[in-house]
Amino acid sequence: MKRVFMTTCLALVLTAMVFFSASATSFANQASSQGQSPLSAKTFKHACTQAKVGFASCFALQSTTGVAAPGAQTHGLTPNAQSPGGSAPYGPANLAAAYNLPTGASVSQTVAIVDAYDDPNAASDMNYYRSNFGLPACTSSNGCFRKVDQNGGTNYPTADSGWAGEISLDLDMVSAICNRCKILLVEAKSSSFSDLGAAVNTAVRLGATEVSNSYGGSQSSSDTSTCNSYFNHSGVAITASSGDGGQYVESPSDCPHVVAVGGTTLNSNGTETAWHTSSSEGAGGGCSSYITRPTWQSSSVTGCSRRAVSDVSAVADPATGVYVYDTYQASGWQQYGGTSASSPIIASVYALAGGVSGEAASIPWSKRSNGCLFTVGGKSYSYQAGLGSPNGTGCF
Repeated sequence: MKRVFMTTCLALVLTAMVFFSASATSFANQASSQGQSPLSAKTFKHACTQAKVGFASCFALQSTTGVAAPGAQTHGLTPNAQSPGGSAPYGPANLAAAYNLPTGASVSQTVAIVDAYDDPNAASDMNYYRSNFGLPACTSSNGCFRKVDQNGGTNYPTADSGWAGEISLDLDMVSAICNRCKILLVEAKSSSFSDLGAAVNTAVRLGATEVSNSYGGSQSSSDTSTCNSYFNHSGVAITASSGDGGQYVESPSDCPHVVAVGGTTLNSNGTETAWHTSSSEGAGGGCSSYITRPTWQSSSVTGCSRRAVSDVSAVADPATGVYVYDTYQASGWQQYGGTSASSPIIASVYALAGGVSGEAASIPWSKRSNGCLFTVGGKSYSYQAGLGSPNGTGCF
């Protein structure tokens, strides 16, 4: 029987205070139960500060020290869906292998990244990442990359180093998973839900077929209104991170028309478990306090009478994290994690699948019995990992 975690408002506040109180948080790297070697110890910090009510925080976790530049990876490999082919931090070929994804697929999709504030080095950092891994250039001159403000113009907001790290993570994950996709970066002028929501609407208006949101904040009684105003776009796959503070629900991942993306620990032998370092460190998830259960979601599976988070998942544990290249007040190559990584990964899998018509979040639920999801931790459903992680594109 699944266990539903009930917490009081005070407990949520105290948990958030503990989670964000230190500028750097240590995440233990443990050997897996399958006998792999333990990873070398690293510490990670939250890229963004704790958000006040009505605002969101990004969910990127970055290493407190740089990592060695990645070596060459083989592209065009046949993914084996068993092992990433190396140890963390993972690059594009590792992720393609782990999730049985095609490489170099030609698709006519535009993946939008919505974040707050400006990353002045966004385009150059992304293309350095792409060049290092042998991926095609994605620039404004070749029509692949576009960067706009929340209204669709070029009046970019104030730069912020924390959100710049988040932007780099997001752009690099789209590049890693769907390297032939067009990429649209929409920068909100602040981290308020109204500004971020306006940026989502702009992304859709400008033609995005997938929109990734790697941020969130506390649930509130206004969630239904916010969800309907900004996160309800039929025919567009809108993904949102479930959070990094352990098993409780963040918004906008609770929105009924959003694909709520949880997080996993991706071991070097290809096995995955729900990312759960401790009660306050790990992927978010649980039963929404305010959002009605969508018709496509089964309460007999989730144990929730309302909307359950998450739907699906991908790697998020920073200890088994990914390569990111960021130079805006940062040192270049770093190891990143958090459900900020899993949201753009899943958005890009939807793009590889050719986009959606109708309700994107319903697709994994309707197709889950077809073997197109990997079971995470031996469970057919869990709040932190949802129905599982991608096994190819068939569930998307």
